[in-house]
Amino acid sequence: MERWAYFARRALLMIPTFIGITVLCFSLTRFLPGGPVEIRMMRQRAMGGGGEGGAAGTRSSMQVTEDYRNELIKQFGFDKPIYKQYYDWLVTNRMGLKMPSYDYPNKTAWQLIKGRIPVSVWFGLVAFVLEYLICIPLGIAKALRHGEAFDATSSVIVFFAYSIPAFALAMVLKMCFCGTVDGLWDIFPLGGISSDFAVEPTWWEWFKDRAWHMVLPVTCYVMGAFAMLTLLMKNSLLDQISADYVRTVIAKGGTRTRAIWGHAFRNALVPIATGFGSMIGVIFAGSIIIEMVFEIPGMGRLGLDALLGRDYAVFLGLLSITACIQLVGNIISDFLYILIDPRIDFSRK
Repeated sequence: MERWAYFARRALLMIPTFIGITVLCFSLTRFLPGGPVEIRMMRQRAMGGGGEGGAAGTRSSMQVTEDYRNELIKQFGFDKPIYKQYYDWLVTNRMGLKMPSYDYPNKTAWQLIKGRIPVSVWFGLVAFVLEYLICIPLGIAKALRHGEAFDATSSVIVFFAYSIPAFALAMVLKMCFCGTVDGLWDIFPLGGISSDFAVEPTWWEWFKDRAWHMVLPVTCYVMGAFAMLTLLMKNSLLDQISADYVRTVIAKGGTRTRAIWGHAFRNALVPIATGFGSMIGVIFAGSIIIEMVFEIPGMGRLGLDALLGRDYAVFLGLLSITACIQLVGNIISDFLYILIDPRIDFSRK
């Protein structure tokens, strides 16, 4: 009962936390210079539209520009008090998802976002599964062979992979395997998530094509957390193996294998579960750099485009979704603690 009370408190704390995050970011979008009104004004000037030459023409152009500015301020609702703007964003427009995009007035923020969610989830989920399938067994193997040649060799490989920035790795893979440099391999597509089929593909053809497009981006995804997750698993297991309770199990006649796999392994998974919530946020948010390099139409790329174009309707809509997912992910991490080790007591926190 106390555990459920703890989760109920955590769920209730999500509300003020979400409000705090969104109030701060919403306020920044209203006070930072270079907002959507200025962007529209710059586009208007770039299109031309001044009056006739001379001072009279300049005054006419300035007058039209000022009228246009006031019209935009009213159109975007920036003439209202900021608390009223936030209320309309949060309640009336459902966390901004029903707001029309500043760049695409005929579409709401949700209409632009919902088409990007499956792409980011697809790439992020595959990378997430591969990270845990590779890094956890590798970390276990390094812990069990600590100080041996395997541990030293794999550490060199792990740190070398971790030292390469995601964008650099993406560019190198693209140059080496996408035919952009003469004399190198032309194996994988340059970007995108699927090919243009002349006829409707079968399910198997679609799956193979999607998998082929995913190889290089997913490799970059996995490398981002490769070293951290591997070393976290290794160090966590080493700490548990050296604990007193493991020596006690062995002293009472238990084998080392039983002590490690029956006791130490489960406890070593607790730190791994800590990052589960943040990983869920990454799955849905996507990676901006990787999506840009490989031209993947995911949520990360949409968020960057919205921020650069000052399309704050779409940007804040993405922020609200990712904030909710991150907060829920943190609760899931706590729930995983209990599944891994039922002795954990949250009532004292």
